[in-house]
Amino acid sequence: DPKTAPSSGQAEETGGEIMKPSDFNYLKLIGKGSFGKVLLARHRTQGGYYAVKVIQKDLIVKRREQRHVMVERSVLLKGLDHPFLVGLHFSFQTPNTLYFVLDYVNGGELFFHLQKEGSFTEERSCFYAAEMTLALGYLHSLKIVYRDLKPENILLNCDGHVVLTDFGLCKEGVAVGGIMHTFCGTPEYLAPEVLLGQPYSPAVDWWSLGSVLFEMLFSLPPFYSQNKANMFENILHAPLKVPSGASESARSLLEGLLDRDVTTRLGEISDMAELQEHPFFAAINWDNLLAKKIKPPFIPNVSGPCDICYIDPEFTLQPVPASVGVNGRTQAGGASELFSGFSYMNSAEIVS
Repeated sequence: DPKTAPSSGQAEETGGEIMKPSDFNYLKLIGKGSFGKVLLARHRTQGGYYAVKVIQKDLIVKRREQRHVMVERSVLLKGLDHPFLVGLHFSFQTPNTLYFVLDYVNGGELFFHLQKEGSFTEERSCFYAAEMTLALGYLHSLKIVYRDLKPENILLNCDGHVVLTDFGLCKEGVAVGGIMHTFCGTPEYLAPEVLLGQPYSPAVDWWSLGSVLFEMLFSLPPFYSQNKANMFENILHAPLKVPSGASESARSLLEGLLDRDVTTRLGEISDMAELQEHPFFAAINWDNLLAKKIKPPFIPNVSGPCDICYIDPEFTLQPVPASVGVNGRTQAGGASELFSGFSYMNSAEIVS
């Protein structure tokens, strides 16, 4: 019985407790990335539901992405205490595979709701943008730049609050005013300085927030073109056209965030504080927002943790790969030297 089968090998940093793949029942495929899959899983003895991100080591090593994975783990650990960042419960590895056990967030991608509704009201857009502002400001305070803000990485939880996920492209150790040169992410939401390969600062996240806010209000990103080369050109050179019908404060915020001149971009000097003072957010009580005391404008209609109605059927209709629950040895040494220190267990929930 896999529940009681002893696992050979040692886990790292888990106080003697060893998490292993067979501790979970894998119920549904709920996402796919370039290195692996995300599955809805239930802990066999404890009963909690989680999103388990399963990453193939050989793909990571082949593409020299080990550092990204360890950064993701480290950012997940730091983000544990924030209401609008996805939380990490456990991480462990077998000889071939890495496992992140994360909060299961099932209110759907913001992108899903946006496609369904076309656009959001200013009030609803303001609420989401404000929660994202708090999440990004918190990451920046830890010297982490998120870099990959886009609607697919912004989820809603079952109460309708924003949860940012996917920290694989974050950059750690970047002070405000620090610079980074790596180019990555989705062009629609990327700041011009990133596209140009120039040094950049946490203000790249405020540009991306501007792009996402623009899309929430007007249903397409600000410099969108179906032709990627044209879109690059637009982001670098085209004037920002804010459709009529936007309020004065929305227009002013978009112009402040989507400023190609980083030195005058909103958020460049005192980061989140500059956004919090902007008239667009005048109605937001930031302390209440952080405490989740403001009722979200939309509450996803989910019946319970197993409800996958907001998750793309492109994933959920596929079979769960049989290999994910196979233990392999939970490892500390050997192949895991490349990922040493990967395993983690939240001490508050060490399972009996």
